Amino acid sequence: MKKKFYFVVIQLVLLTCFKSMMAQEESKIIEILQAGGSTQDQKKFPGANILVKKDDIRVHLLHEGALIKSNISYFYPKQNFFKANGDVVFTQGDSLKMTCDYIEYDGNKKLAIAWGKVLLERPDMNLKTDTLYLDRANSEAYYNTFGTILDEETKLTSNRGIYFMDQKKYRFISNVKINDPEYQLKSQQLDYFTESDRAFFYGKTTIIGEDYDIYCEKGAYDTKLQKGNFQKNAIILYNNKEIRGDSLYFENEKDYAAATNNISVIDTINKSVINGHYAEIFKARDSAIITRRAMAVNIVDQDSLFIHADTLIATGPSEKKILRGFYDVRIFKSDLRGKSDSLHLDQSTGLIKMLKLPLTRKESQIFTESQKNARNPVLWFGKSQMSGDKIFLTSDMETQKLDSLKIVGNSWIIEKDSISDTGFNQIKGGLLDGLFQEGELREIDISKNTEVVYYMYSDEYNELIGIDKTTCSRLKMVTVDNQIEDITFFVSPDGKLFPDKDLPLNERKLKGFIWREEERPKEISDLFSEEDKQYQTRDLEQIKTPDAFLNKQP
Repeated sequence: MKKKFYFVVIQLVLLTCFKSMMAQEESKIIEILQAGGSTQDQKKFPGANILVKKDDIRVHLLHEGALIKSNISYFYPKQNFFKANGDVVFTQGDSLKMTCDYIEYDGNKKLAIAWGKVLLERPDMNLKTDTLYLDRANSEAYYNTFGTILDEETKLTSNRGIYFMDQKKYRFISNVKINDPEYQLKSQQLDYFTESDRAFFYGKTTIIGEDYDIYCEKGAYDTKLQKGNFQKNAIILYNNKEIRGDSLYFENEKDYAAATNNISVIDTINKSVINGHYAEIFKARDSAIITRRAMAVNIVDQDSLFIHADTLIATGPSEKKILRGFYDVRIFKSDLRGKSDSLHLDQSTGLIKMLKLPLTRKESQIFTESQKNARNPVLWFGKSQMSGDKIFLTSDMETQKLDSLKIVGNSWIIEKDSISDTGFNQIKGGLLDGLFQEGELREIDISKNTEVVYYMYSDEYNELIGIDKTTCSRLKMVTVDNQIEDITFFVSPDGKLFPDKDLPLNERKLKGFIWREEERPKEISDLFSEEDKQYQTRDLEQIKTPDAFLNKQP
């Protein structure tokens, strides 16, 4: 009884499977809905029913929801296959309509090949090409001939492409172009989503708008809102600025761009550049903000002037650009070093201002003169250290060479004596004016309560004669090779030359003296603080190239 029972069960299973297979086969059979006439020509078309149009009755074939209309069709029932031509119309519900001159359709594979003025129409777009492969089983359409997509006002073209109907997405390969009234996009490879108007590109890509150019080799772009993210050799040309970085963001409507990691903002007119790891650019305000190891490079005196600050802000058009640096400003030039709390550089006048952060009330009360002076801006020319409440450097706009120097309030010049181990030549006053010749500081005038400590040596044996301590209203100093060469005192100088043994050590330094050599940048890397040097760039979210672009072509 058991064996019989198992046999009956197996029979029922086989019968069920057979009926299921039959049902599937029946669902795949191409149906003839209508035709004006039918004939056969076994010699030319063996096994085919030739269905033709007569009067207004065209050939209608149906297969699993797809209706194919034509003037003539060669239907092979055993192969479940047909060829058709003559004003062919292929429709699938309300979602898809295709017209062409010729079509071949395999009902078993649900695969159509259409050629001759092919037009595929969807509610969200139209596709024109010469030959189109329609894979209904996978809801894909693809072409290897030049194709054109029309999406409202946007026109997309490529040499090859795939349309994923369920995802409403195009995949374009080779010579991809998007022509829009407001911009043009060219790419090697691109995915385009018709509902969201989003494009993802995976090859050399350019986007040219009314007032911006974008280049990258990987990125995403909203074609309607004209905003996107760009990676891999990304560049934005924007408002006379060239913006580079590992990742760029751009939004045309807001006149805004941003860059992250290894960024450069290049002024294409002044040939200046600001580097860092984060930048924001505001076109309407004509400004750029750069942070995270920010450093600007400007040409002064035919030499590169490096400026570092926690934050750099560039504002104004190129011919009137102003660069501001905030907090821990450090500058480096082959013959000049500097440090201040903030900096202001006016490109139109060649003026550089080095400023300090004001002391708090408590700091003003408890700080010594030396501690207060330690907060002042400072410059190093050769062996000379110059500092004061405010420092102004001016360049000649025609020659691009340094022209003048002004230090206002607590003006100091300190130079370590060339022979003495502990001696310092010092000049202190209220106002300093300096003039440059051929890029070198040659003449310096110091006025207002001027004080001097100066080590004097004999010309013949270079022996120390004594230490000069003088006060006066004003003095003039001449330098050679950025070293003090001669000093002339004006307006009732009052001074005395002390023998070395007669001047105590504590009287050899003027009140407020501070030697800041340890702060002096020796090389460009010294412009960055230890915190700057420890900064690590954050890993960016990469736009992954689909495997289909790497391994498969339509």
